[in-house]
Amino acid sequence: MKMNFEVDCTPEEARRFLGLPDVTRANEVYVDTLVKTMKGAGSVEQLQDMVKQFAPMGEMGLTMFRQLMESGASAAFGGSRAKKD
Repeated sequence: MKMNFEVDCTPEEARRFLGLPDVTRANEVYVDTLVKTMKGAGSVEQLQDMVKQFAPMGEMGLTMFRQLMESGASAAFGGSRAKKD
């Protein structure tokens, strides 16, 4: 037996229903800080360095996330994809 439920609600209602914390203010502060910092960048290299600093764990975090996505894609396709380095 297969059943489908469609729930029509706002993101705020879904957050409350699932018991997730409201991080709206923290997100606004993070985005405002990022925008102010980016406006101070004088070159593309400075901008790239700043973005790397804002990312969790810097470049290592981005590499780990990429590897996680690649392993998930590999598992979804039966591990038939060749590994790229």
